[in-house]
Amino acid sequence: MSIKIERIASLMEKEISMILQREAKDEILKSVVISFVEVTNDLSFAKVYFTCFDKDKKEETLKSLDNAKGFIRTELASRIDVRHVPELKFIFDESIEYGMKIEKKIKEIHEKDNK
Repeated sequence: MSIKIERIASLMEKEISMILQREAKDEILKSVVISFVEVTNDLSFAKVYFTCFDKDKKEETLKSLDNAKGFIRTELASRIDVRHVPELKFIFDESIEYGMKIEKKIKEIHEKDNK
C-alpha cells in the first residue's frame, strides 16, 4: 500500500471519528469507535472498521451507520483533499472482542498455574 493511500486512510479514520462525535444527531453513533480504515488503491472504496460500547446494539449501530453514510461522505468531502470520497462500507471489528477473550484465557491459565 502506498504512503498516500495510508495517509488518506489514517485521515479518514480521524475525520470519521470526529464527525460521529461532534456532528451526528443519532446518540448511538456517538458511542462508535472507529478502529481502522482500509482504502482500495484506486480510492473508490473504503472499509471502515468500528466497535461500540454496547455489543448488544451491534446490528442497530451498523444500521445507523449505513443510514448516515451519505452525511459522513459529504462531511468527508469538505474535510479531506481528495477528488472523490470513497464509497464507505462499515464492518464491525471483532478483533478487539477476540483479543479480550484471549487475554481472559491467558489470565485463567496463569491463575491455575499459581494454585
